[in-house]
Amino acid sequence: MKRKRVLTVTVGAVAVALLAASCGSKSSSTTTAAPETTAAAAETTAAPETTAAATETTAAATETTAAAPAVGGAPLKVDTAACTAPAAGTKVKLQLQWFTQAQFGGYFAAVDQGFYKEVGLDVSILEGGVDIVPQKVLADGQADFAVSWVPKSLQSREAGANITNIAQVFQRSGTLQVSLKDKNITDSAAFKGQKIGNWGFGNEYEIFAALSKAGLDPAKDVTLVQQNFDMKGLLDGSIDAAEAMIYNEYAQVLEAKNPATGALYTPADLNVVSYEKEGVGMLQDAIWADQAKLADPVYCGTAIAFVKASLEGWAFCRDNADKCRDIVVSKGSKLGASHQLWQMNEVNGLVWPAANGVGAIDPAAWERTASISLNTKNLDGATVLTKPVTDGAWTNDIVAAALELLKAEGIDFNGASWTPVTVTLTEGGA
Repeated sequence: MKRKRVLTVTVGAVAVALLAASCGSKSSSTTTAAPETTAAAAETTAAPETTAAATETTAAATETTAAAPAVGGAPLKVDTAACTAPAAGTKVKLQLQWFTQAQFGGYFAAVDQGFYKEVGLDVSILEGGVDIVPQKVLADGQADFAVSWVPKSLQSREAGANITNIAQVFQRSGTLQVSLKDKNITDSAAFKGQKIGNWGFGNEYEIFAALSKAGLDPAKDVTLVQQNFDMKGLLDGSIDAAEAMIYNEYAQVLEAKNPATGALYTPADLNVVSYEKEGVGMLQDAIWADQAKLADPVYCGTAIAFVKASLEGWAFCRDNADKCRDIVVSKGSKLGASHQLWQMNEVNGLVWPAANGVGAIDPAAWERTASISLNTKNLDGATVLTKPVTDGAWTNDIVAAALELLKAEGIDFNGASWTPVTVTLTEGGA
């Protein structure tokens, strides 16, 4: 397979070694066009339009800003020119933040399609769970990289976890507040007088930020209800608007029967408030690395290789949603096939399009997340952070090097033409 050369002055020695390793028989991940979606499916994806600049090279787009953000801290400078490519068979452990599901489809695809192997890595994916804190597993040295939401990782960092965000895979928030149509809850201002469900455990801050933006007092203007990680409260009427992820709990409602019709609920039966659209979306799934070890040329080179292959896995899932669904199901997911395809489709909507290149950290979104984490109080008066983020919590240097490698291989890392597939859900998500 013909590859373009990457100048060593741009990425460093790791680029030449990785490109040499990856040349050979490999199928392109940009050949399958996603079928056209229905109007309802397109509506729920909520992916912003891509500007013309999205198709440009990321050399300028991923460049680190010179001025340090007010709250989010200055980015970490990484000398990627000094990074060295991993030796063939280098073992890497990735810690997920939840159970096996399509939320992590790109990583499973990178294993299944051999993308990690092509860059010299032997990757083991560690399943998450209720009692697993991925960023702590990383900080304790039990994993080499971890996938975690930004606010929770910043909280762990404030508590002493020396970790850095090296790739922001989810470009936008997937958190929703879902209600039945007759409640007329179409935006956060309409939360007034309603029973608003939330999961707690650090998942509630977008809700409180939206209430604050709408001028509502969470102690007086709404009734906050502790919600389980399901939609039973919405369906039995004990919650007026339930917290949901667009790729998971929202689908659980659409997989349930509407007693008024005897058929499954449809998007037309529901109202959805997107916190991304409300302007208070917080950054979610990102790849985190050990900050101190990024100064080590070997670990740094492994990080570039890992991010490059992971993003290639996400590009594969963008163009092959059904195949990625099958990969995840084969890995032992407890969720059904139709639910997993919905999840893969909606997760793609959080990743793509990526105007500055998949994985690039948008300084404005980073600053907004840090600001909400510092300034938004929950009902107990607690905030995610007690002080501004210290310098070094994020860097675009690793992902910029990885994107240069993807560019050299002709892999589309913007996804400007991505469209969601049509998914038919079944009762219970089977």
